[in-house]
Amino acid sequence: MAASILSDLGAEILIPVCAVIGIAFSLLQWVLVSNVKLSPGSPRNNGAGGKNDYADYLIEEEEGLNDHNVVMKCAEIQNAISEGATSFLFTEYQYVGIFMVAFAILIFVFLGSVEGFSTKSQPCTYDQSKMCKPALATAAFSTISFLLGAVTSIVSGFLGMKIATYANARTTLEARKGVGKAFITAFRSGAVMGFLLAANGLLVLYIAINLFKIYYGDDWGGLFEAITGYGLGGSSMALFGRVGGGIYTKAADVGADLVGKVERNIPEDDPRNPAVIADNVGDNVGDIAGMGSDLFGSYAESSCAALVVASISSFGINHEFTPMLYPLIISSVGIIVCLITTLFATDFFEIRTVKEIEPSLKRQLIISTVLMTIGIAVVSWIALPSSFTIFNFGEQKAVKNWQLFLCVAVGLWAGLIIGFVTEYYTSNAYSPVQDVADSCRTGAATNVIFGLALGYKSCIIPIFAIAVSIFVSFSFAAMYGIAVAALGMLSTIATGLAIDAYGPISDNAGGIAEMAGMSHRIRERTDALDAAGNTTAAIGKGFAIGSAALVSLALFGAFVSRAAISTVDVLTPKVFIGLLVGAMLPYWFSAMTMKSVGSAALKMVEEVRRQFNTIPGLMEGTGKPDYATCVKISTDASIKEMIPPGALVMLTPLVVGIFFGVETLSGVLAGSLVSGVQIAISASNTGGAWDNAKKYIEAGASEHARTLGPKGSDPHKAAVIGDTIGDPLKDTSGPSLNILIKLMAVESLVFAPFFATHGGLLFKIF
Repeated sequence: MAASILSDLGAEILIPVCAVIGIAFSLLQWVLVSNVKLSPGSPRNNGAGGKNDYADYLIEEEEGLNDHNVVMKCAEIQNAISEGATSFLFTEYQYVGIFMVAFAILIFVFLGSVEGFSTKSQPCTYDQSKMCKPALATAAFSTISFLLGAVTSIVSGFLGMKIATYANARTTLEARKGVGKAFITAFRSGAVMGFLLAANGLLVLYIAINLFKIYYGDDWGGLFEAITGYGLGGSSMALFGRVGGGIYTKAADVGADLVGKVERNIPEDDPRNPAVIADNVGDNVGDIAGMGSDLFGSYAESSCAALVVASISSFGINHEFTPMLYPLIISSVGIIVCLITTLFATDFFEIRTVKEIEPSLKRQLIISTVLMTIGIAVVSWIALPSSFTIFNFGEQKAVKNWQLFLCVAVGLWAGLIIGFVTEYYTSNAYSPVQDVADSCRTGAATNVIFGLALGYKSCIIPIFAIAVSIFVSFSFAAMYGIAVAALGMLSTIATGLAIDAYGPISDNAGGIAEMAGMSHRIRERTDALDAAGNTTAAIGKGFAIGSAALVSLALFGAFVSRAAISTVDVLTPKVFIGLLVGAMLPYWFSAMTMKSVGSAALKMVEEVRRQFNTIPGLMEGTGKPDYATCVKISTDASIKEMIPPGALVMLTPLVVGIFFGVETLSGVLAGSLVSGVQIAISASNTGGAWDNAKKYIEAGASEHARTLGPKGSDPHKAAVIGDTIGDPLKDTSGPSLNILIKLMAVESLVFAPFFATHGGLLFKIF
């Protein structure tokens, strides 16, 4: 069997160097964003310098915006949003920290008890003739990697939130000089988050592997089994971030929309609305911190699934370190590819008009996918032997390096297809959303019917894309192929996150422009940025859901191998009851999260109504709303309401594994994957379509849209109601479901040794 072209030393240098380059690039983008000053001064000092200074100055003078009060007001609003977001995350992390410690103890106790807390070496799981490290070591190192993944996830979400709140007012101020300057500021801010998260996740995982290797030595099966805790930690934190942040943002959004826009007929983000600060805070804690933790969890889990399967294949058996690190090398090259791609948006092409925004963002996806395909081909050639074997349910399957390239590439391109299908169904530039907007002529009921139908229909092509990816990658390289296909979909995570984070930053920028009393012309620019951001946020959710399906299937395969299940037979009662229960779980979870948003929104609506009715001069603009109370309502409600859905997801594998055994648990995992993906796609796309149907009517950019408007018309009110229903679907339930299917699978994998040894208590009794 031939060796790889890239030496072990070369791989060990390449991975950390690419990670450090990613971190350095994110810091550079942050420095460029920070050049926009949030303090009054000559507009000449705020410009990019050179030939554009004079033109920028003229625009500001023409708008009458060389006003120190406007800048000070923007800074004041930004501080309020940042303080609210920071306060919420610190409160959330206090509760999550308690869970983290308790669950870490649980991992250690359960895994340590597999061999009765013995410190003696044991026969290896996959080769009984060899001796491996004791189960107690796996317990200790799994606990450490769980804590590492959890902390990395928390840090990723928190840094993303801080960067977004730092950039929102700066994007607003840059909009005074034109839509192009505002776009670059928002996109660069998103890139800071994207590159920090991708590089940090890669670097921490790489360092953990090398440190664990000092103890494990040649026992690579034990080493990479312990590393799976990293994915579990990442997704555990992502679950609470997504659910808690989603409840927070939608409680505020629904309260602000129902009372402000529908009842009081005032604009979105009007400073008279008491829920407006809480709404803007929610964009950051839900769509930024939550999405960051979510995609970090996907990346960590797909890497862990690939490493576990590879450790019992020829790479692990023959101790070939470079091929073993193939998943990390893919991610390393992805960082460099995304860096080059980002320059196309910020440096190579200049955006001058509103119409160029969305094509520029789509170009990011296409360029990164094309460049990454070339990168994967090179990596597969230099980092893999020409032929090798992959573990496939008890036997070794012969695989060529070009076949593994196709596995990664099919995942990468499936991600692009899902992205563009999502865009087609959620962008108001296309007929599906325009049809939803048109249905508002006859009221909210028809709007809801059309929106639900759109969401269900939007599942078709993404599911076929995922199915083709699974078939091709499994045919070529079994479960390892599926794991690297998921990594292929996530290989351009830095660009995906930059595009995704751009949306909430632009949304906040529009809110700040409205609250600071800027001109209608500035608000039009920020609205254009936000409309493009809504579509790109939907694309980001599509990527997250698609990758979650592949990741959870790869983890499922690793779990079945580790639990020594030869076949999963759906005709056996043990498995079939698991399938039924697993398929029900996403519905139960969605019901809990939807009701949580409804309960929190109810309190918010009552508080906003109370303030409008009791604060003198609030509607006239002479009274000041009590923003702090609304922020507190969202914070308290989200912290309280995130615990039951989180407990459902975390306890299900433990309860099923302990009382019903690994066969029933395999049915639960399969059932939750199959139903969860469908619900997640339809919920996210339905909500996105309703949101952009409302924006289509508000913008009035076409003759058709103008016949439905303006703001305050009956069709517009119907669209607002649809958007309000869609908010918890697209920002709470839908995105959280992909964490449900991943988290249950990775948790089952981590606890597989315990379930295989001590599980199935009820069946043993009866």
